[in-house]
Amino acid sequence: MEDIKKLEEFQAKIDAEIKIEPKDWMPEDYRKHLQRQISQHAHSEIIGMQPEGNWLLRAPSLRAKVVLLAKIQDEAGHGLYLYSAAETLGKSRTEYLNELKTGKAKYSSIFNYPTLTWADMGAVGWLVDGAAIVNQVSLQRTSYGPYARGMVKICKEESFHQRQGYEIIADMAKGTPEQKEMAQDALNRFWWPSIMMFGPHDSDSPNTGNAVKWKIKRATNDQLRQSFIDKTVHQAEIIGLTIPDPDLKWNEERGSYDFGEMDWDEFWSVVKGGGPCSKQRLKHYNDAHNNGEWVREAAKAYTDKQTSKQNVA
Repeated sequence: MEDIKKLEEFQAKIDAEIKIEPKDWMPEDYRKHLQRQISQHAHSEIIGMQPEGNWLLRAPSLRAKVVLLAKIQDEAGHGLYLYSAAETLGKSRTEYLNELKTGKAKYSSIFNYPTLTWADMGAVGWLVDGAAIVNQVSLQRTSYGPYARGMVKICKEESFHQRQGYEIIADMAKGTPEQKEMAQDALNRFWWPSIMMFGPHDSDSPNTGNAVKWKIKRATNDQLRQSFIDKTVHQAEIIGLTIPDPDLKWNEERGSYDFGEMDWDEFWSVVKGGGPCSKQRLKHYNDAHNNGEWVREAAKAYTDKQTSKQNVA
């Protein structure tokens, strides 16, 4: 059993808003929770490059290509920041990557859906990155220092991604009837998967209790989901698109929107690897990882050679 006194001191630091740092004592469950959460966040950034890379060579203008490429590069950087933070918790990057390669580790379910049209690039930026911002802004105040500090830069860049996506879909919504129809179709397909990104209801989320107690999370799944919906409905109204939820209605008493029930059978199926693109995403990642092995070996050989020269000198 872990020392009760150490547990009390640890919780006192959390309650006093003192960041936990890598060399500080922490409960093993706290460490494992962070290892899982941060690595899954990193995996999501890396896998999330795929549905956007699908459109990089088909973007409708040079400006669109440049902006999309910048976004994909940002996401690669986010993955690196997050893997670095996860490594401070006692597991190597190789271990985390092996968990992703074998399918043991999860990533955000949203990235197992296809991007069928250019309007989907708008929906992904507006909705998916918009949902990410709602979650990640609170993570800037998470209790683990390396994670919190990494989130500051990530949130600034995610804000740019959300605006980029909203610009794409707003332009299409104000374009020809065919373009507006394409924008509405993208919204129809990505709305429910986006609000399922926040995870299961609090009552069905076994990790929520400790995550809130330890201030890893500052808000619950349902609170974050509600905040996202309340922000996004008005954005859709501005550009003349309709949220695909017949039960969506403003609740004056709560000061928030009531909304319909999500298809949790679909959610759990996608989480467990049954999404439309689940196998494709993992295969693509593994192929890219294996094809890049010679680059990693060459980089290591060069580093070893330089280190050897310095030691001789």
